[in-house]
Amino acid sequence: MLTQPSLAASLLSRFRSVRAATMQFCSPLTPEDMMVQSSAEASPVKWHLAHTSWFFETFVLAEFVAGYQAFDPEFKWLFNSYYKALGEMPEKKLRASFSRPGLGQILAYRTHVDLGVARLLEQTPEDEALRRVALGLEHEYQHLELAATDIKHAFFTNPLHPAYLPPHNDPARQHVIAPPVEWIGFTPGHGGVAEVGVSPDPASVEGFAFDNETPRHKVYIAPFRLASRAVTCAEYLAFMEEDGYERPELWLSEGWDTMRAEGWQAPLYWRRETASKSGWSVFTLHGFAPLEELSETPVCHLSFFEADAYARWAGERLPTEFEWEYAAAQALPLGQGVEGNLFESQNYHPAVAKMGAGMGEGLQQMFGDVWEWTQSPYTGYPGYKPLPGALGEYNGKFMSSQMVLRGGSCVTPQTHIRATYRNFFPPGTRWQFSGLRLARDGN
Repeated sequence: MLTQPSLAASLLSRFRSVRAATMQFCSPLTPEDMMVQSSAEASPVKWHLAHTSWFFETFVLAEFVAGYQAFDPEFKWLFNSYYKALGEMPEKKLRASFSRPGLGQILAYRTHVDLGVARLLEQTPEDEALRRVALGLEHEYQHLELAATDIKHAFFTNPLHPAYLPPHNDPARQHVIAPPVEWIGFTPGHGGVAEVGVSPDPASVEGFAFDNETPRHKVYIAPFRLASRAVTCAEYLAFMEEDGYERPELWLSEGWDTMRAEGWQAPLYWRRETASKSGWSVFTLHGFAPLEELSETPVCHLSFFEADAYARWAGERLPTEFEWEYAAAQALPLGQGVEGNLFESQNYHPAVAKMGAGMGEGLQQMFGDVWEWTQSPYTGYPGYKPLPGALGEYNGKFMSSQMVLRGGSCVTPQTHIRATYRNFFPPGTRWQFSGLRLARDGN
């Protein structure tokens, strides 16, 4: 166990690394790029830069630094996201209208906050301050991932379809074939009773888990099987070619109504392309690519409704979040670092599963590539208690009308994801890097 001074020093090093990662990701972007808000779900990158600094200022510096002087008192409400206990805030859909403060002032704000947090950690503050810094780092990682998803949508809606990075120039990638799906069986012991979630020691400031991952508790899991890899673009194209979007028997009622109202005929970022052999091209952070070059990569940017419809068409189902966590835990014991096609790979797109490269019990792509929809609604675990005060709004108040996703994506930072991590979105969400893995009953 680290001493408090050592923990503070470790957090300071990580703080600097995380803040630098955000700025490094922004380096190819222009100030104009950072102003765009292309949908109600997204936010401008400039806003992400300000809001993550707001979080540290509001929940760390203002509470644990005596006589702290805010960078700008107006920022307290201007860059509040949804913490109603802290007062009013602008409507989310208006964030693109914040031409002022300018980018230069936002970067000065980040520097102001960076210096303040560094000074605080150098003084070895109390345990609660250290916990707040740790939460702020995970919060910044979430917004780094959101910045990647948001700028992709912004560039896609731009008529010029600019690329975040130059296109891949690797013609060989279209000849890489994903391995055949294997069905990996799991039979939880002790009569099917397994433990999920985490129970962090409240007296410790080491380690981290969000409140929605707690407490660790017992669940019943019947014998089940998971597909060894995620569903590919080619496999999803077969669903489309068999009129998957025209068959109401495959869709949940709300899903059918949503799909028809939105005019969905393919995953988000797929575009009909006569020059492509497949008839489709796919927009990525490297620009458009013919679908045949990406056909063996996991399909992504699906809603829960589309993932569920595909599973029904395939004669299978989506896993529950507890099945997913149990399988991931068998392949990745608690405390072991995750590996996969994650943010640090700088691919920024799902990759093809590798032949003979399964993890643990033969599973591949459990971490990274695409967030995997589960059939589980997002609710609190038995005994769940949100954090006290305004921070209790971080996760708990969203436990309605959302579905759980697991595993992270190609734009999720590696140290941010773990087997117990619960992501959640409304079932009609498509702008995230979300895909699916099939499950079936029995062992």
